[in-house]
Amino acid sequence: MCSSAEKIQDAELEVMQVLWQSPQPVALAELRRTLSARCGWEDSTVKTLLRRLCEKGAVRLERRGMYRAVLTRAEYDRWSTRHYIGKVFEGSAKKLVAALLSDGQLSEADIAELSALFHGEEPK
Repeated sequence: MCSSAEKIQDAELEVMQVLWQSPQPVALAELRRTLSARCGWEDSTVKTLLRRLCEKGAVRLERRGMYRAVLTRAEYDRWSTRHYIGKVFEGSAKKLVAALLSDGQLSEADIAELSALFHGEEPK
């Protein structure tokens, strides 16, 4: 699937989340500001994480000081969901749903919405 998705570490995911929020390339200065406020990171940490993400092919330097996510949020979400189900639930999405049901994590509305999806209907 997405080889760059599997290589992303938690700290790098913080950078990706900022990039995913913008349809346009994001300036390094804006990334620094946002991540400093959110995570307390120094400029050098942000630059290091961006360099690593570029090396992994998840981010691209568009032009001087402007970065864009190459890996989409949807691609990462699909990979991370499959990875989690494989790791924790032996590859069984059914076991994941059963765990959510038995734990009371799903409301009646959630269950109705999922049921509609399973039957090919539009959720209400």
